[in-house]
Amino acid sequence: MLASAPVRAQAPDSAAPGYRLRQHYRRTLTEQLFLHLDRPAYTAGETMWFKAYAVDGAAHRPLAMSKVAYVEVLDAAQRPVAQAKIALTDAMGHGALELPADLASGRYTVRAYTNWMKNAGPDFYFQQPVAILNTWQASAPATQLSSSAPAYDLQFFPEGGQLVRGLPGRVAFKLTDRQGHSLAATGTVTDAQGTTLATFHTLKFGLGSFLLTPATAGAAYTATVKLPGGALLTSKLPAVAEQGYAVLLTDDNPNSLTLAVQTQPTAATERLHLLAHTGQQLTATTEAPLVAGRATFQVDKRALLPGITHFTIFSGQRPVAERLFFRRPTHALQLQGSATAAAYGPRSRVRLQLGASQPAAASLAVYRLDSLATAMPAADISSYLLLAADLKGFIEDAGYYFRDSSATARQAADNLMLTQGWRRFKWDEVLTGRPAASPYPPELNGYVLHGRLSQASGAPASGIPAYLSLPGLSFQFANSLSRPDGTVQFELPDFYGLRKLVLQTNSQRDSTYRLALLSPFTTGGGLVPPGLAPLPRQWAASLSERHLQTQAQRAYAMQPPRYGAVPYDTLAFYGRAEEWYLLDHYTRFPLLEDVMREYVPGVLVRKRKDGFHFLVVDRPKHITLQENPLTLLDGLPIFNINQIMAFDPLKIRKLEVIANRYFLGQQVYDGVVSYTTYKGDLGGFPLNPHALIEEYEGLQAPREFYTPRYDTEAQQHSRLPDLRNLLYWNPDVQLAPSQPQALDFFSSDQAGRYLVVVQGLAPTGLAGSTTFSFEVKPAL
Repeated sequence: MLASAPVRAQAPDSAAPGYRLRQHYRRTLTEQLFLHLDRPAYTAGETMWFKAYAVDGAAHRPLAMSKVAYVEVLDAAQRPVAQAKIALTDAMGHGALELPADLASGRYTVRAYTNWMKNAGPDFYFQQPVAILNTWQASAPATQLSSSAPAYDLQFFPEGGQLVRGLPGRVAFKLTDRQGHSLAATGTVTDAQGTTLATFHTLKFGLGSFLLTPATAGAAYTATVKLPGGALLTSKLPAVAEQGYAVLLTDDNPNSLTLAVQTQPTAATERLHLLAHTGQQLTATTEAPLVAGRATFQVDKRALLPGITHFTIFSGQRPVAERLFFRRPTHALQLQGSATAAAYGPRSRVRLQLGASQPAAASLAVYRLDSLATAMPAADISSYLLLAADLKGFIEDAGYYFRDSSATARQAADNLMLTQGWRRFKWDEVLTGRPAASPYPPELNGYVLHGRLSQASGAPASGIPAYLSLPGLSFQFANSLSRPDGTVQFELPDFYGLRKLVLQTNSQRDSTYRLALLSPFTTGGGLVPPGLAPLPRQWAASLSERHLQTQAQRAYAMQPPRYGAVPYDTLAFYGRAEEWYLLDHYTRFPLLEDVMREYVPGVLVRKRKDGFHFLVVDRPKHITLQENPLTLLDGLPIFNINQIMAFDPLKIRKLEVIANRYFLGQQVYDGVVSYTTYKGDLGGFPLNPHALIEEYEGLQAPREFYTPRYDTEAQQHSRLPDLRNLLYWNPDVQLAPSQPQALDFFSSDQAGRYLVVVQGLAPTGLAGSTTFSFEVKPAL
């Protein structure tokens, strides 16, 4: 509840910012992804396993809209080093990425998004830094920064957006080094005469804040910072405005906030409006008069939703200041977990017990806590959805603000709001009722492949039919009409793995167009995490172990990758044909013309000046269709009937006929005639020389995580080394209240402490995580 003055009930004002914002939210659906990564740090050549959770941006409930997620690993120059397309089923999916063995050591970014999320841009994608270490060249950085880059980066952020003459305000700051690592420091603010006006120090993660009252507009204020080691850094504060609005939020009461807004006093009467919104929910709106240039709003913290609340101050229809506030959640999905023993021996059965306060989908990883893994805090689903997803840039250990409820942590969270807060929309789009265009539609049924047609001159080719085929025994076929910009799109549900892809236009009419496939992955715009700091000498033992583990796993692979079943529809896009023929059931003829004339009454063979033509007989309507039908060979469209008539019929196993007009997309065909060879390999049929043909990777087939078993004595005493540091990964754990679930696996030969990380999401939108550990002791 917000309170400043009694507010009388009245009819909604369609021009009011609150009404406009509600309308904007009704028209806008925000989608978010969270990726649970199996570990926070890897060695080059290892496999990265992950689980994707898709949620709506308001209540964080599972959102089963998009059917495809795009996952990438980017280096410091934002170049992809690994990419995959992952199927989403019921708002969840999982997969794996093979990290190239030649990657340089450094910080990388794992990025994930859907096609719909592209409309918001890369800043709204899931992005998580990870460390990747090449044990052959552990000290080599992934990307060398330019020596001309500043050694330190010091930024200042006035509360509410600006410093105003004569008005007190808080100024937050952020201090990092050239590599992006946060620094601890102290400093002072002085005016042009050298008078000290404020002192400050970093509180947490290189962030801090101080109070300042600028004396005059345009005044030059200088901050002098004492860096670690004693060096001094000077920087100018933002310019001071003559007129404006200063905001000061005070959080010194357990139940309420005070939001004071000040401006230069005038004789005119003015009322300010305060709008509070969290995620996609408007939590409150109220107004207060400016008295002697000051308006005060009291905010009931208990009425605020968990996460980041945006307070926006309006003067009439104009936003004049904004302030963010973070409220820690009071409720979360409670996950319980424990190992049945505190310690296990090598190659021993490990049993875990898991439970949840309500039904939830969860994922679980068990990895060894060495120096590298300990130094990288793992992301958790709660801190990401309620905090990091609504902040721009790299957030150092977002989970800290959830684990710690002390006054220091609350102040640190407020510093974070002052330095890295932002919103997901532009107010001019909201107030005018014209939201930004959404050129990227959600992939509701499966993967949508995009291409482009252009003329020989390079100009877009508009209004041209294009045809895409994945030939095979179970083929996929789609068509599209090019748009004014030349783009075409093809919906390909259940397209998994590496397949031959053929994109072409009608070679009888459109043989001069250039064809290109467009990548579904976003270029650039990725998070730039801090670089990998020089590795401490005390890490030598852990790095040596990682090196040995990596080499052992390469040399003694326990089992090749195993993949789970994928959706597989043996029925063609046209369904069950009215007429179908298995040619081995008939006398085989050496010419296809004889086959068609003798066995297929639904298709008339005619010869004209340009050669053969097919005419399909629509028997229910008692008419003969006058154009060639859509003719396919293993799903590949054949535009010249002479070519198919010259094909060896002994290579054809099956023939199907759709004996009526068939509508597909924006095109209409006078029937369908589909031939299938014995192997689905086109049987040597000559391909259109103007077609675009390539091996194309569709959705990633679900890969099974392999963990060896040591049930027998022979397995226990196997000489094959087992140096796994990732003991177990399970992306599909279903939890229910009062029904503890048991999971078991076997430890490796690698002694040490192992961390169990569980992430979970309930249908209600409550998210939660838990961690616990156990030890593997060396063999006696």
